Amino acid sequence: MNHQTDLTRYEEILREAPSEEPARQYYFIDALKQIISSQGQERGGQAPSCCVVTFGCQMNARDSEKILGTLKAAGYRETDREEDADFVLFNTCTIRENANEHLYGRLGHLKHCKKEHPERIIAICGCMMQEADEVEKVQEKYPYVDLIFGTHNLYSLAELLFRLFMKRQDEHNKKARERRVVELLPEAERIVEELPNARKYPFKQGVNISFGCNNFCTYCIVPYVRGRERSRRSEDILSEIRGLAADGVLEVMLLGQNVNSYGNDDPSEMSFPELLRQVCRIDGIQRVRFMTSHPKDLSEELIRVMAEEPKICRHLHLPMQSGSSRILKAMNRRYTREGYLELVEKIRRAIPDISLTTDIIVGFPGETEEDFQDTLSVVEQCRFDAAFTFIYSKRTGTPAAKMEDQVPEDVVKERFDRLLKLVDRIAREESGRDRGKTLPVLVEEQQPETGLLTGRLSNNILVHFPGPAELVGKILPVKLVESRGFYYIGQMV
Repeated sequence: MNHQTDLTRYEEILREAPSEEPARQYYFIDALKQIISSQGQERGGQAPSCCVVTFGCQMNARDSEKILGTLKAAGYRETDREEDADFVLFNTCTIRENANEHLYGRLGHLKHCKKEHPERIIAICGCMMQEADEVEKVQEKYPYVDLIFGTHNLYSLAELLFRLFMKRQDEHNKKARERRVVELLPEAERIVEELPNARKYPFKQGVNISFGCNNFCTYCIVPYVRGRERSRRSEDILSEIRGLAADGVLEVMLLGQNVNSYGNDDPSEMSFPELLRQVCRIDGIQRVRFMTSHPKDLSEELIRVMAEEPKICRHLHLPMQSGSSRILKAMNRRYTREGYLELVEKIRRAIPDISLTTDIIVGFPGETEEDFQDTLSVVEQCRFDAAFTFIYSKRTGTPAAKMEDQVPEDVVKERFDRLLKLVDRIAREESGRDRGKTLPVLVEEQQPETGLLTGRLSNNILVHFPGPAELVGKILPVKLVESRGFYYIGQMV
């Protein structure tokens, strides 16, 4: 069949596509199956391969599972080697400048691969592609990128890919730019449910409960690239989790930029604590986690539910960002140093065995040594099990990027080193408090180098212990024999 005949057929498929979602995307998945199948026949029966590379947070990881699910449903086979893949997709993060530079390094590496195999498809999606400057840079400096889309239309991958194949059939579109498909939406128009999903683990799963963020912390680009907060319907969330439980999933993690504000955008919806209670009622689900909690929205009701429900894991990630009330105000965090400490005290009083982790930014504009000392003192008082520490990264488009009094780089690095030493010391002191106990561990994998099984306690601490690979995916009693700082060596009971 010649190119023009194929093009006519593609145009007909495009015209007849249903308008409703997700039926529209399943329609294009079926159309892609024919294209992918014919490509496989041309290469002796081996299906084309795809590689999805994920940068960033758990939300991005969850998005990548959906992306990979669509590609597999269309007939691609998965590979983890981007250099060899017929379709390479980068799901980007833009929370810090180095995330952007990491992407450009990977794109540069693929330039030679694309030159050798021009039919290879290179695609970019996600948060970074919601920034106009970055999109323009990709279009100008990386003309071999074929497909660009953002966070608000991730669900339409099947349709966008079909349109790309359609453009490739048009013999009049010889230039790479003309053959490229770019579709970016300024804001989210809908939440599309029930699309294919390729789960990484059969025994645990992340579940989105909301998308976007309304907080507008002055250092953060997320509300601009993820959009305003949108809660999923609780009945859809609970139905998804029931399906996961029926499929053997033991642990779910509820995901949102700020899970505590779930339902605030919809007065008819239940609160986040009530949603947690409903999830805990689902038979088969044995562990419930959630990420991330904003301190300003963490209610006493949530603390009570966490204390009362044994299925809720004894781990809470509670980003502090700074221990200085003055800097917290400049960050637009809407709580104070004293308020954060009081909240931590309430949590520890209600749930004595809770493991607390946090995020801390060093070098926010205007931070003085006194402000930094306030941060160190909060770390001393809260005694976090782990803290994810970051040097402030100026993000174009955020209010903090325009603030005066940017802290000199050498000062920031010296403070960062001091914080890191304190965090590590406290974490090592706290990490061994369960040594000698026998606790349930969800086995997640077997280490290929040592043969040891690796699993997590309810409080999210890792445990390594000997055992056969058949135990992966099970919850087992393990005696914590030895503490190694940030993990335990255990013995199965």
